[in-house]
Amino acid sequence: SGTGAEYKTVVADLGAPGRDRTTRGEPMADASFDVVSKVDRQEVDNALNQAAKELSQRFDFRGTNATIAWAGEEGVSLQADTEERVSAALEVFKEKLIKRNISLKVLDADEPQSSGKTYKISARIKQGIESDVAKKIAKLIRDEGPKGVQAQIQGDQLRVSGKKRDDLQAVQQLLRGADLDVALQFDNYR
Repeated sequence: SGTGAEYKTVVADLGAPGRDRTTRGEPMADASFDVVSKVDRQEVDNALNQAAKELSQRFDFRGTNATIAWAGEEGVSLQADTEERVSAALEVFKEKLIKRNISLKVLDADEPQSSGKTYKISARIKQGIESDVAKKIAKLIRDEGPKGVQAQIQGDQLRVSGKKRDDLQAVQQLLRGADLDVALQFDNYR
């Protein structure tokens, strides 16, 4: 009669309640997406090249030696003879970024600096989410997002997970409406 009791226990463990117990604990059962801040380098390159072409052709930039060029992997350098023209060159670059659907939040430009007889502006294309901003986003999701949704910081991005897809969509709406100094995209929605 001992083997009969063991048999019943095995059957009970293989039943539906047991399966539910294991899937409830697995993170893969949750829906999730990644919050990232990535910029298509090719699109930025196209915007930079278009700005350079416009600077070389526009009448109001003639004779001002206005230039724009890459300065390293993520840096952009602008230069002109006057502070006004280098600032105008930056505005041309911004216009080209906007036309290519690139948020201006990815552009971090310094004030014009005098360098001998020319003025320069150093700018950077921001990639990834800095840790202080990531913490701010995670806190925003925790405080204002739907219950049961979790945000984990993973390097320069966040993984948001929850039981219901509707909750995840609510988090995306929350983040789109938030006033954050970073351009966000949502990847790997599962």
